[in-house]
Amino acid sequence: MKIKIIAAALLGAATLALSPVNAQTAAAAPAAAAAAKPLTAADLEALRVELRSSKKQLTAEALTLTDAQATKFWPVYDQFIAELTHIHDTKYQLIAEYVNNYGKFDDKMALDYTNRMVDMDIKAAQLRAKYVPIFNRAVPGIVVATFFQIERRLQMVVDLKLATQLPILQLQSQVTQ
Repeated sequence: MKIKIIAAALLGAATLALSPVNAQTAAAAPAAAAAAKPLTAADLEALRVELRSSKKQLTAEALTLTDAQATKFWPVYDQFIAELTHIHDTKYQLIAEYVNNYGKFDDKMALDYTNRMVDMDIKAAQLRAKYVPIFNRAVPGIVVATFFQIERRLQMVVDLKLATQLPILQLQSQVTQ
């Protein structure tokens, strides 16, 4: 059940990112499908792969590149996403831990979880900062800024969708243990 929530959130986020107009109705279908069959770690990974592919497609559609710029940009993009994926691996492990321990958190566990989430956020920000000059060696500054605007907006959509699927920690006392 708990992995279903995560998988439904990820698929819902991908759906939301691809079809913002139909987000409410489209997001309901994955949740219903998730309830019908148990999801495995492989299912969750497949959803993450689909999400990364969707982000790349949306980036390609939103970013105007010349052929020469594209030749230089996309290899840097792929390298950036590979490194970001390692950071997001931690994020999804933390989300799974949160879901699996919801109702059991004490103050120490909650602070440890919070510190690790903040650390993951810092690592993602540091990676973006690291890649600004790397992207700028490939493409002009306007393109770099536009890419990071697109990347952040897409990530915020995913993060918001995930956040709306996870219960607030303080409400765990209302959960039967």
